[in-house]
Amino acid sequence: MAALPSLINMMSQLIASPSISSSQSNWDQSNKDVIELLEGWLSSQGFQCEVMPIPGYPNKVNLIATLGKGDGGLVLSGHTDTVPYDQGRWQSDPFLLEERDNRLYGLGSCDMKGFFAIVIDTVRQMDLKNLKQPLIVLATADEETSMAGARALVSQNKIKARYALIGEPTSLTPVHAHKGILMERIRVTGQSGHSSNPDLGNSAMDAMHSVMTELMAFRDNLKKKYRDASFVIDYPTMNFGCIHGGDSANRICGRCEIDFDLRALPGMSNQSLVDEISRLLPSIESKTGTKIEMDSLFTNIPSFFTPIESDIIKTCEKLTKNTATSVGFATEGPFFNQLGIETLILGPGSIDQAHQPNEFMALNQIKPMQQVLRGLIERYCLQNNQSNHPENEEQRV
Repeated sequence: MAALPSLINMMSQLIASPSISSSQSNWDQSNKDVIELLEGWLSSQGFQCEVMPIPGYPNKVNLIATLGKGDGGLVLSGHTDTVPYDQGRWQSDPFLLEERDNRLYGLGSCDMKGFFAIVIDTVRQMDLKNLKQPLIVLATADEETSMAGARALVSQNKIKARYALIGEPTSLTPVHAHKGILMERIRVTGQSGHSSNPDLGNSAMDAMHSVMTELMAFRDNLKKKYRDASFVIDYPTMNFGCIHGGDSANRICGRCEIDFDLRALPGMSNQSLVDEISRLLPSIESKTGTKIEMDSLFTNIPSFFTPIESDIIKTCEKLTKNTATSVGFATEGPFFNQLGIETLILGPGSIDQAHQPNEFMALNQIKPMQQVLRGLIERYCLQNNQSNHPENEEQRV
């Protein structure tokens, strides 16, 4: 097989290929250069590579690289995009990998281009000529914004596998659950007028006060009704993030908007929550004589959950010696749930460094992650039995 660059060199090339995804067009970029690098490296190791266009996103693609055949096996998945960066707040060029203080600095070093370099370097060290089940390396687009890459996999039913690891930065701790998230905007339209006479207008801000009162009561009811002790914040949260209304102290406010997010626990339906909130609004609209509308700020992300007793969770607990936990941030995990794949989130680096200036991956995370990857590949791709139980496989793990 063709020679590959070193792990550090691969990571350096990936970081040097900008692939920012953003809802702001001046930041948003294609991920095709990153996909081209991964396709070349994985093809050189015998993987069959499919570059998958994303409908509606002409400059974004997924990569599905498969070694071996079968309907079982293991997916090692990550996203190829990064968030924007804070100009002037980095100590080094965000697109130039720099090693200092036993850390690798660069945009995407832990979230999550570094994961791909670790995966490919691990694969090249293993004898995978006699796979019993396929090994799939999946690279997705736009995770940081629309999750269009993962959504396209679901809509096209592209991935067929038994197990999946998503290598988001978790400090090598297995994650089996996270909350969902939806973001909504409520807009109240009244009638502006001269403030000297309230009868000349209809205050949208007054009506928004009633809207917020209902939303806060709704939030309190959610907190009383739903609890999950596996989360640090063990109830659904609703945050009123920003509010805008009116334009002058001497004018009746004709329009007011509030943006909020709601993070639901596993088992709760985002759509049901939106429907419940929507049903609160018509009575306020009627009572205040205003027009009230609600719109989604982005397509919501479902919660993620894989049972703690699942084989891949138990296996990774043994491989990492860390107990599985839940987290507050969202991932592509729920879309793998929809594909029927037993999935966990586990990767090198810390979420505390993600989305921050001077993002880094600690060097001491790399070898332990490679050990996890080897254990999973051996278990799910090199062994015959796809329903192993780790308690009976102590020596193999």
